[in-house]
Amino acid sequence: MSIDRALVDAALAAVTDPNTGRPYAAARNIKNVAVEGDTVSVAVILGYPAMRQFDAIRKQFAEALQTVPNVAQAHIQVSQEIAAHTVQRGVKLLPNVKNIVAVASGKGGVGKSTTAVNLALALASEGASVGILDADIYGPSLPLMLGIEGRPESPDEKTMNPMTGHGLQANSIGFLIEQDNPMVWRGPMATSALEQLLRQTNWRDLDYLIVDMPPGTGDIQLTLSQRVPVTGAVIVTTPQDIALLDARKGLKMFEKVGIPILGIVENMAMHICSNCGHEEHIFGAGGGERMGKEYGVDVLGSLPLDITIREQADSGRPTVVADPQGRIAQIYRTIARKVAVHIAERARDMTSRFPSIVVQNT
Repeated sequence: MSIDRALVDAALAAVTDPNTGRPYAAARNIKNVAVEGDTVSVAVILGYPAMRQFDAIRKQFAEALQTVPNVAQAHIQVSQEIAAHTVQRGVKLLPNVKNIVAVASGKGGVGKSTTAVNLALALASEGASVGILDADIYGPSLPLMLGIEGRPESPDEKTMNPMTGHGLQANSIGFLIEQDNPMVWRGPMATSALEQLLRQTNWRDLDYLIVDMPPGTGDIQLTLSQRVPVTGAVIVTTPQDIALLDARKGLKMFEKVGIPILGIVENMAMHICSNCGHEEHIFGAGGGERMGKEYGVDVLGSLPLDITIREQADSGRPTVVADPQGRIAQIYRTIARKVAVHIAERARDMTSRFPSIVVQNT
C-alpha cells in the first residue's frame, strides 16, 4: 500500500508552532517533503533560534505523520536559519551583522544592562551567533558583567576584534579605558566614539547584535537611532508610574524614527525575600501590562527583584550562565525567544539579493 501524499501534506499543514501559534506551513518552515516507500522525510527550518526545542518539534511532526496510513518511518530534520530583516529607511545594514536589537529604557536604574546581557546569552544558548555592544559611553558595565579583562586586539591598527565572554562577541568603551576613568565628553564626542565602536569592530557573522543603549532619550540616543540599522527595540521598565513615564518617552522616540518595538520587559516586577520566599510588589503591579495595552505592544516577560540576579551579574556570570536551569534563566530564555520570533515575522532585508550596479564611461 502506498502513502497518499495529499494526506501527508494535510497532516504537516496541521502542525502548529507553539512559539507563534501559527502552523509551520503558513510560515514556510516546512521544506523538502519526500515520500519513498513507507518512509516520509521532512525538513523543518525555523527562522528563529530554538535549539533546545528541536527534540520536541521532531516529536510533534512524528506524531502528526503517525496519523497517516501506511507511514512506517518518519525522518524529521530540524534546523534554524536566521535571516537579516528590514531596518529603518535610508540606513544600510552592517557587514556581518544580520539583526541589531536595541535594548533601551527612558531612565537609568531599571536593570536594562542586566536584561540586555541575559537576553544576549539566552539567544546564544539557543544556538544563535550573538554579539553585544555596550553603548553606554559614560557608564560602561559590560566588562564587569561578562567577566572580561584586557583590551581588544587590532589586526590593522584601524579596526578592533571583539572580546569574548561566555560565547558572546562583545565590545565596550570599558575595554579601552581604565575602570575608574570618567568619560568627560560632550554629546557629539560620545556619539562619534560609539559609532566607531559599532562600525570598526570586526564582528564575525552575527545573527543578532544586542545594543545596550544609554539610559534616556537625549541627543546620543536619537542620533544612534537614526544612524544605526536597528531591526527592533526592546523597552525595559519597572512597574512604578515614574519609570513608566520615562519608558513611554523611549518608546515614542523609536516610533518617530521608524524602529519597531519588539516588546516590553517589566523588570523588578515583584520582590522575592531571600529568607522566606515571600513575593511582594514593592514597585506596584501591572504597569508594564497597562503600557503594553496602551501602545499595542507585547509584554515579553516580567522579572523579579531577586538578589541572585544582581550577585550573578556582579560576579561576571549572569543568570543565564550561572543558573541555566533556574526559573529566572527560563524567563530570560522565554523573553529572548519572543524577541527572535517577532523579528522572524518581520519582512526580510533583500538588498543582498540584488547585484551592485556600477555605471562607467566606456
